[in-house]
Amino acid sequence: MGFPTTPLLKLNLELELRPRPSSTTRRLLRLRLRCAGLNSEQPPMTVSITGATGFIGRRLVQKLLSDNHKVCVLTRSASKAASVFPASTYPGVTIAEAGDWEACVRGSSAVVNLAGTPISTRWSPEVKQDIKQSRVNVTSKVVEYINRAGNSGSQPSVLVSATAVGYYGTSETRSFDESSPSGNDYLAEVCREWEATACQVNQRDVRLVLLRIGVVLGKEGGALAKMIPLFLMFAGGPLGTGRQWFSWIHLDDLVNLIYESLLNPAYKGVINGTAPNPVRLSELCERLGRVVGRPSWLPVPELALKAVLGEGAFVVLEGQKVLPVKAKDLGFSYRYPYVEDALKAIAMDL
Repeated sequence: MGFPTTPLLKLNLELELRPRPSSTTRRLLRLRLRCAGLNSEQPPMTVSITGATGFIGRRLVQKLLSDNHKVCVLTRSASKAASVFPASTYPGVTIAEAGDWEACVRGSSAVVNLAGTPISTRWSPEVKQDIKQSRVNVTSKVVEYINRAGNSGSQPSVLVSATAVGYYGTSETRSFDESSPSGNDYLAEVCREWEATACQVNQRDVRLVLLRIGVVLGKEGGALAKMIPLFLMFAGGPLGTGRQWFSWIHLDDLVNLIYESLLNPAYKGVINGTAPNPVRLSELCERLGRVVGRPSWLPVPELALKAVLGEGAFVVLEGQKVLPVKAKDLGFSYRYPYVEDALKAIAMDL
């Protein structure tokens, strides 16, 4: 006598009749299931961002909007922000000057803190003070507003706060990862105070990610935007000895790392925002010359750099080999793990 076969029972019978999958196949199936879970549709976020009009911030805003999230730009100049993010083109962006920052933070799912005066300039005592205070003061405000929002029951769940690989100091021989101690120079001091201020956020309720960012490569800003014109005029070459380490990351990878830090609860604490393959500066210049079809034959001497940048020249004359151990452990996938691939992608847009 027969019996009815429900779809579920039919499925079970078919599985029993098929050969048992190998251990490798089972691992692949589990991996696919995990990936499917990670790629499930995320609910829309509202993200408040300081430094949104900068090189990194602009690309991050575009990324968030492309995935249907909303952005609140925390700015000191509404007119500048409006020129970067005109309402007609960026309808998902709200622009908030200082008096409205707290309300935006309270209404946000997450906060990204990228603000800070650029360091690639001639340092005077006043500039050095501004480099530090521009970072510490904005971070302090953001932390204050997040903590105060917790008292009203409406608080962002994550703060991603930028810092820099300058935390580690400089060396031609050592490698640094997230567990390495801080250096003892001026930039290391800035980073320590910057991070200590971010750590005052209520970490019981707010997940804190500290991204120690390396040199960001992109055509629209950062060090590369200043180097490419020199190479195109046949005036490019290594800075100083060329032996200094260059810990870099492509702009798209950094933006993806920030984005993943917002979404993934496993991202927490200090994470180095660098590519997995740092290079000597001489190698970077040689590969940049090859990509743009120009020689890398005209070294810029230390004395010339010091004449232009003063004390700030040490940022390019010395370096550090920083490895993104934590990002790799978390399974972060780099689009551009090698500098030549990153440079080729940038050169295609020139």
